Amino acid sequence: MFQIRIHGRGGQGVVTAAELLSVAAFLEKKYAQAFPSFGSERMGAPVTAFCRISDKEIRLREPILEPNALIIQDKTLLGSSDVFNGIVDNGYVFINSPSKVENNLKNINLMCIDATGIALEHIGKPIPNAVLLGSFAALTGIIKIDSVIEAIKAKFSGVMGEKNIDAAVAAYEKTKIGGVV
Repeated sequence: MFQIRIHGRGGQGVVTAAELLSVAAFLEKKYAQAFPSFGSERMGAPVTAFCRISDKEIRLREPILEPNALIIQDKTLLGSSDVFNGIVDNGYVFINSPSKVENNLKNINLMCIDATGIALEHIGKPIPNAVLLGSFAALTGIIKIDSVIEAIKAKFSGVMGEKNIDAAVAAYEKTKIGGVV
């Protein structure tokens, strides 16, 4: 089972990111579950969402304490909470940042990507979720970019869907090139 924990702030699409990941996995005939954890329900408040992906039925229902991947949609959360807590050895960490983020973690695959910048360029709004999912697909190989595209199409129609797809594909391609984007 591959477990993902997503950290961000209200309004950044944290819950939607988990949902899109689970739909993408389902499209690949995998089992998946996605669920949020809210504190105060207001714009800008810290939000955490979880996603599990497996080839077998998933019976767990508790929050993810030892994630295989972390997606951090807001870099300001790095100083306010222990978002890295529990990350497994050789896990993946995706941080919405235009430059490399210093950390004390060892044995992780770190990807810093300017998800907000890519979102503004392609979507016109600072919503980094689709961008980070494109990067996730490129680096982990857990889901395919085509499945992310189909999940986005299922959630968003018309121009907004196409813009989110463009943003996800741009991040996928930049991540495949490697390094800090």
